[in-house]
Amino acid sequence: MFAAIPSPSTSSIQIGALELRAYGLMIALGALLAVWISSRRYEASGGDPSVVHRMATWAIPAGIVGARLYHVATDFNRFRDNWLEIPQLWKGGLGIWGAVAGGALVAWWSVKRDGGDVPAVFDATAVGIPVAQAIGRVGNWFNQELFGRPTDLPWGLEIDVPKRPMGYLDSETFHPTFLYEAIWNIGVAGFVAFAVPRLFPNLKKGYSWAVYVAGYTVGRLWIELLRIDKATELFGMRVNVWTSLVVLFAAVLVVMRGLRNEPPKVIENQAKVFHTEAGGPEGDRSA
Repeated sequence: MFAAIPSPSTSSIQIGALELRAYGLMIALGALLAVWISSRRYEASGGDPSVVHRMATWAIPAGIVGARLYHVATDFNRFRDNWLEIPQLWKGGLGIWGAVAGGALVAWWSVKRDGGDVPAVFDATAVGIPVAQAIGRVGNWFNQELFGRPTDLPWGLEIDVPKRPMGYLDSETFHPTFLYEAIWNIGVAGFVAFAVPRLFPNLKKGYSWAVYVAGYTVGRLWIELLRIDKATELFGMRVNVWTSLVVLFAAVLVVMRGLRNEPPKVIENQAKVFHTEAGGPEGDRSA
């Protein structure tokens, strides 16, 4: 093996007498950056950035709680005989779908209560959230989790023997699916920020959030199929794959609904002029 990605030897960062769990630190850093990006985008749309700041104080904890509840619900056997492990977030185990559901509902409530522009806030967070997800995935690297099948590719991820699943103890390097997802999320953020306004100029306000969801689920589908860690299955397929399919279908329907079918104003005006000159209701009928 001429090249490989090494795994950190520890899952925490020591700063003097203070020990910081890398997983939680990455989530916190991602959340802070997401708030900064979202508030700037909301301000650029004419909104008050403090609305986003207040929303974040409610939505981020709600997202974390929702993410943990989703993970516990979909991997219940792991916690059946060890209830005390449920609040131990630093060991990993947050489901993105629970985070999206919990965070989005509370964000809607918070912005609505403050009298903010809900669609504009959702457009703003459609870029900030995938960036936060990308940074949060780095925490999985510290925990040596969320890796895929064995691989001999130069970017294969080295995993310590105690962290390898049964049946893969002799394999040294694996697909770094956490890295794949992080890169994919950055791409989704860039697509929503720069490509969507150009490709879909008639997309209604607030609907770029559905574009983010659809883009994320496309990546999550193929990445999830690479993973080999134990997971709850339904009809022979991981629950997260089924969830991704359902959410992708729903997100595409929402995006289609958000696309206006009305013609551009320039074309409308030209049509009126042509209709008038051709002797329409507003034209000179004496000719």
